[in-house]
Amino acid sequence: MFLDYKPTWMVSKITQLTAADLREQGIKAILTDLDNTLIVWDNPTGTAELHAWIKQMQASGIPVVVVSNNKATRIKRAVSSMGLPFIARALKPLSIGIRRAKVQLNLSSQELVMVGDQLLTDMIAANHSHVRTILVRPLIETDAWNTRINRFFEKFLMRRLMRRYPELQWKERLDG
Repeated sequence: MFLDYKPTWMVSKITQLTAADLREQGIKAILTDLDNTLIVWDNPTGTAELHAWIKQMQASGIPVVVVSNNKATRIKRAVSSMGLPFIARALKPLSIGIRRAKVQLNLSSQELVMVGDQLLTDMIAANHSHVRTILVRPLIETDAWNTRINRFFEKFLMRRLMRRYPELQWKERLDG
C-alpha cells in the first residue's frame, strides 16, 4: 500500500533538477504538476529562476510537460509565457493524464519522471503508471480547500513513509 505513495526521490524544488542528473537516470522528459510545484497562485507566470530553468531544460533537449488536474484555460494562462505543452484535466490520482503525456512524447515509463508536491495525487498517478517520481516541497503553504484536505492526510502518510523507508530524505539533487 505505501508503495503507491512512495516517491523515488525527494528534492526541495523543481529548479534543483539538472539535465545531467536526469540523463544519468535515463530520464528524457519531465512531467510536472502546476500549482505549488511549478508556480504559486500569487505569481502565476513563474519566477525568473523558473524561466531560466525551463530554458536550460529545453536547451538540453529535455521537454517539460505540465500534467495538471486544472482546466485547459487555467493552465494555458499560467504557462503561455513559458511555452510549455500541457495535459489538462489529468484526473490525478488516476494515471490517465500521465498515460496521455507518455503517448504524446512517445517515450516509455522509464524515460519519464513526474514531479509534484502531493503524495495523494502526483505520486499515486505516476506510480500507477510505473513512472519514477520526484516529490518537491510545496512552494508556499497556502492551498485550495481540496488540497488542504489532502495535506492533512499527507502529514500522516509522510511520517509513516519516512519510518518505513529511512532512505527517503530531502536532497539537493538526484542520486542513484
